[in-house]
Amino acid sequence: MTGGGSSRRPAAVARNRGRPSDSESEPDARRASAAAAAAARRRGRGDHGPLRLMDVSPRTVALLGMASVALVSVAFLAYTGGWWEEVEGEGAATLRTVTRSVTPLPAPRMMDLPQFQSNHKESLYWGTYRPNVYLGIRARTPLSLIAGLMWIGLKKGQYFLRHVCQDSDELSTYGWTAHNGRDYGRQVLVDHGLFLTTSFLKEKGEGSGYGGDWAVRLDANNERSSFSEAQESSTHLFFYIADETGKSITMGSHEPSSGGPVLLASGSHEEIGDWKIYLRSEDNLEIHRAGFKSISMHNLSDLVQRTVATNAMQSGNLNLPDMTEDSSNIMVYQISMKSPAKIDIVFLSGAASKNPMIEERISKLTGPMLSARLDSKQKDFEERYDQIFNVNNKIDSRELSVGRAALSNLLGGIGYFYGQSKIALPKGFTQKNGDKYIPYWPAALYTAVPSRSFFPRGFLWDEGFHQLVIGRWDVDISMDIIGHWLDLLNSDGWIPREQILGAEALSKVPEEFVLQYPSNGNPPTLFLAIRDLASGIHAKQFSNEEAEKISTFLKRAYTRLNSWFQWFNSTQSGKYEGTFYWHGRDNITTRELNPKTLTSGLDDYPRASHPNDEERHVDLRCWMLLATNCMRSIAEFLKMDSALEKDYYKMSNQLSDFGTLNKLHLDEKIGAYFDYGNHTEKVRLRWYDVKDKDAMRRELLRETVQPPQLQLVPHVGYVSLFPFMMGAIPPESWVLEKQLDLISNSSILWTDYGLRSLSRTSSIYMKRNTEHDAPYWRGAIWINMNYMILSALHHYAHEDGPFKGRAGELYDKLRSNLIRNIVQNYHQTGFFWENYDQKNKGKGKGARSFTGWTSLIVLIMAESYPTLHR
Repeated sequence: MTGGGSSRRPAAVARNRGRPSDSESEPDARRASAAAAAAARRRGRGDHGPLRLMDVSPRTVALLGMASVALVSVAFLAYTGGWWEEVEGEGAATLRTVTRSVTPLPAPRMMDLPQFQSNHKESLYWGTYRPNVYLGIRARTPLSLIAGLMWIGLKKGQYFLRHVCQDSDELSTYGWTAHNGRDYGRQVLVDHGLFLTTSFLKEKGEGSGYGGDWAVRLDANNERSSFSEAQESSTHLFFYIADETGKSITMGSHEPSSGGPVLLASGSHEEIGDWKIYLRSEDNLEIHRAGFKSISMHNLSDLVQRTVATNAMQSGNLNLPDMTEDSSNIMVYQISMKSPAKIDIVFLSGAASKNPMIEERISKLTGPMLSARLDSKQKDFEERYDQIFNVNNKIDSRELSVGRAALSNLLGGIGYFYGQSKIALPKGFTQKNGDKYIPYWPAALYTAVPSRSFFPRGFLWDEGFHQLVIGRWDVDISMDIIGHWLDLLNSDGWIPREQILGAEALSKVPEEFVLQYPSNGNPPTLFLAIRDLASGIHAKQFSNEEAEKISTFLKRAYTRLNSWFQWFNSTQSGKYEGTFYWHGRDNITTRELNPKTLTSGLDDYPRASHPNDEERHVDLRCWMLLATNCMRSIAEFLKMDSALEKDYYKMSNQLSDFGTLNKLHLDEKIGAYFDYGNHTEKVRLRWYDVKDKDAMRRELLRETVQPPQLQLVPHVGYVSLFPFMMGAIPPESWVLEKQLDLISNSSILWTDYGLRSLSRTSSIYMKRNTEHDAPYWRGAIWINMNYMILSALHHYAHEDGPFKGRAGELYDKLRSNLIRNIVQNYHQTGFFWENYDQKNKGKGKGARSFTGWTSLIVLIMAESYPTLHR
């Protein structure tokens, strides 16, 4: 899941929390703690530690967001304002190339299509578009009102503030059990005895402003070791509303009423007009509040934690100080109650004070009427799921619940981001201010994220797999997401493979992984989803209205897809015509056992031991085949007849030529496809004593025992199966039988939990790549590749040929193994996982709550596969 110079492995950055007190505060203590908190934030960020009732030395980064935005803007202006003109000759030419890398493709924007305007745009305005937090709501606009939930959790006698999704919180489970991607979601969170259910509902009613109204229901149940312990303990929830524009918010009443609605806050926003937010509950609540002035929304956890800790230290009370700063644009409400308790929070847009519909709108979105609406939405979701995926006769109820959760977590993980990517300058070039990057143009991205905890941002090669699922559920949302990605193409036809847009996204990424490199590619998996759109129209799978929208979408997308394809064809081509390899491997490394190919997405999967321009990568050849076939299909569908379309037809035939494929990549002795390059199997890592100034230290370095030579790279694994995955092997060929042999051999790829990424017979199987780089794609079971292999088995099981029956048998077994293992892991752990351990009974490993391409289990259950085969 990588490319562009960084590995996308989980790098857990834990944020610690702390311990509170239960005593009451005094008014003067409140004022003192509010002032102290404000002063602390002005001093800077500091340690994000536990809520301790002891020495507190808080700092914040309240001004850091403004400074960073200004810095990026200055850097861009300094660059485009003539800095490059000071460099002459070759340097000036290089910098002009850099300028192209941050210049948008001069083509009509996808998101300017009429189908993405008016009702469509408004219907998707509000949503749970902040996937990096446990519950976060925002609008699809660069500077939005945002809302979210925090709570205080208890673990091992200490109190911790929960807000941002992170494994260090050690929640037993969290995730959406239902979500339709538009106006409804239900999420369950279990935190050491605290059971939280969050429900989200959105609707556009009479009197609503732009985007409509929305409601959040919070159900809290504290299941301690005994009933009396649960009754004595309080649950502390924090709900906040903030304006990213910095516009002030008016604080409402914070005194709970007996069952009636309480006005928490009000304000106005340019796009939705006047707004109000209310709370309603039948339970006994204690509410405290705090207001802050800041535009650094990614530091809200720190802000609340330090404020509570400071107040606790000064007053002995575990609560907010009931103070607001002048012109506060962030309002936080602490809601304390005995469990079980139920709280409804409703946001009304277009809520002018004289609007006579206010009370009726509140009633519809709170209390019994909200309950009825939520039940109705849940029923609709379940019925729609059954209708679309048609799994009733294919799986049992236990598996059905997991499939619904997988889809819901993918849809609930859709986010909206806005900002500028940082594009690395060529080696040796630096901005006047010292920056080694230049900013991309400001852009929006609406995207599904792979993991809310580890990877809460957009990844290019993951997205194609995401859209195979989302496109079957809601084709309009899928086209919207794909359109956003295609609008990121620069004038060369390149898309930054990892989208780190905005302060919230940036806060989750280590600095060394932020820069994007315009010479590096990533698998063009969007063609998987786009090919399905074109073939779906041909197969009459869409309504007339949907088909018309898809046709318009494909027609506009064609220019952008062509630029993207031409970028690959020109920058990732091999030494000889019709060959391709992933550029960017390190050919001078002394530390890696096998230099990684991050751009391929398969990271440490073994390639040629000594990279050079003689390499030929069979997986990239197959991705290019998919892309040419897709472009050809679109051209045929749109009845295009120009020189460009004829070129795609010709290239499609060339890349489909079975004889050429075999000549370049087939080992006829074992019937496996391999990469080709300068390679030796005789490499190893060994310890060396290295002199460092006046001291000696030990270092693990690579040793080449036997010189490399040009040859096929003999490692059987996912890469070997790419021609099989893409249906490039004729159904009657002996080579197909050999692929089935490799797949079914338990000494090579087969396990009872899915197919290994690398054969047990490989010399690099499960070997570390460096001292600190554990194996990643060197044996583990990955669902995206298993899905592609399963798709090919399904294809060959329906093609006439001598191996039809055997392909069908393997298909049934592999499908059953994958479903059983993922379902079992989900019920045992409460999570979907990044990959699964082929050595330890298929247990989930890597990033947990990985609901990106692991959600392909939905399509595996439904037996729904991409259209790859002509």
